[in-house]
Amino acid sequence: MAYEVVVPRLGWSMDEGTFGEWLKRDGEFVDKGQALFVLEGEKSAQDIESFDAGILRIPPEAPQPGDTVKVGQVLAFLVEKDEAAPISAAAAKPQAAATPEPKQDGSEPCVAADTDSKTSRSDPGANASPRARRRAEELGVDWTNLGGTGSTGRIRERDVVAAAKPPAAPSASPGPRKSSQPLAMSRLRQTIAARMMAGAHETAPVTLTMPCDATNLVSLRQQFQAARRETDEIVPNYNDLIVKLTAAVLDKHPLLTARWAEREIVLAIGLHISVAVDTEAGLVAPVVRDVDHLTLRELAAEIRRLAARANSGALTDAEMQGGVFTITNLGMLGVAAFTPIINLPQVAILGVGAIVREPAVVDDKIVIRDKLTLSLTFDHRVVDGAPAARFLADLRQAIEQPGPSLVP
Repeated sequence: MAYEVVVPRLGWSMDEGTFGEWLKRDGEFVDKGQALFVLEGEKSAQDIESFDAGILRIPPEAPQPGDTVKVGQVLAFLVEKDEAAPISAAAAKPQAAATPEPKQDGSEPCVAADTDSKTSRSDPGANASPRARRRAEELGVDWTNLGGTGSTGRIRERDVVAAAKPPAAPSASPGPRKSSQPLAMSRLRQTIAARMMAGAHETAPVTLTMPCDATNLVSLRQQFQAARRETDEIVPNYNDLIVKLTAAVLDKHPLLTARWAEREIVLAIGLHISVAVDTEAGLVAPVVRDVDHLTLRELAAEIRRLAARANSGALTDAEMQGGVFTITNLGMLGVAAFTPIINLPQVAILGVGAIVREPAVVDDKIVIRDKLTLSLTFDHRVVDGAPAARFLADLRQAIEQPGPSLVP
C-alpha cells in the first residue's frame, strides 16, 4: 500500500513551515528512519525522517525549495515496487527531465542527475538550503563557493555564518545616501514578532523589579576564577550562577513554572529553563534541561554548548521546546532594569540587569557594594502579585547568600 509523506508539526504553535529540499530522489528506495526532506519550522531547519519504507514518488506539483507548506500537507508517497502512486492523471503526466518509467522487467531505473547548470548537484549553490541562501544575502556571503556540512553535503545556515566576514569599511567618498532600505523579513523574525505580540497581548502581564546586593555573588565568581586549575577549565559566569540559583528558588515556587491551558493551570514536571541567546539571526531561547540535577560546571558547559549551536544556526526545535521558565540577561550591555516579555506558553520570565558598584548604607555606614536589579514579568491570570513578590524576595536572598542554594 502507498504511504503518504506529510508535513509534520515541529513546534506547539506551528501551522506552516518552509520546504527546504528533498534528501532522496524520485524513484529512490527509502528505509524507515532515513532522512527524507528538510523542513524549516519556526526557528530552525530539520531533517525529517521517514516513518515508513518504500520507493519515493514525488508528484510534479510537489512544493519547491522555499515554498510555504501547511502542517499535514501531503508532499509525496512511498510505494512498493510496481505500485502506482495515488496521484491524479494530470499530475502524473511526464515533464521535461522527468524520472524515467520503470523498466519492463520491473527493476527501478537509474535516475540521472539534472544537467541544468542552475540546478545540478555539482553546483554547490544548488545544494544550499533556502534558510542558508537568505542568511547569505543578509551577511553578504557568496554561498556558491562554500562547502556544506549538512546531509548530502548541502550548505546550511551554520556554514554561511561561519564564512561571514566583518563588513568592509565604507569608502572615503560614499555615493548618495538612500532615503530608506527595506530589509527582508526572515521566518525567524516573523516568529519572534508573533511570539512577542502573543506574550504581550494574550496574557495579563505585570512586571516587578527588585534590587539586590550582589557583593557575595561577585566574590564567589572571583573565587571560581582563582581556583581554576587548568587554562581550559570552564569558569561559571554570572549568568550561569543566576540560572542555577533561580532553579533552586523555583523548586519552592512551582506556580512560576506552570502554564496556562484555558480551563486549567498545568504544573511543570522538571526544571527546564529557557536561556535567551542573542544571535545575528535574532533572539532564540534554547532550553537547559533538569537544571536542578546539573552541577554548576555542567550547567555552564551546557549553556555554552547551546549558545554555540544557536550562533551557528544549528539548534533544533527540540532544543527550544519544553522550557518552563525563561531567563534573559541584558546586564552585559549595561542595562539596569527592563520589562521582559513572557515566552508563551510559560507564565513568567526573569530579566537580569547589570551588576554595578554603588554606595550603600550598611550598619549606619556608607560603603561600596555590588548591586543588581531583577525584573520579573508574570502572567497575572496564573500568578498573583504577592506570590510573585515572594519568589523575587527568595531569589534576592539566594543571590545575596549564594552558598546554601548551590550546595546539593
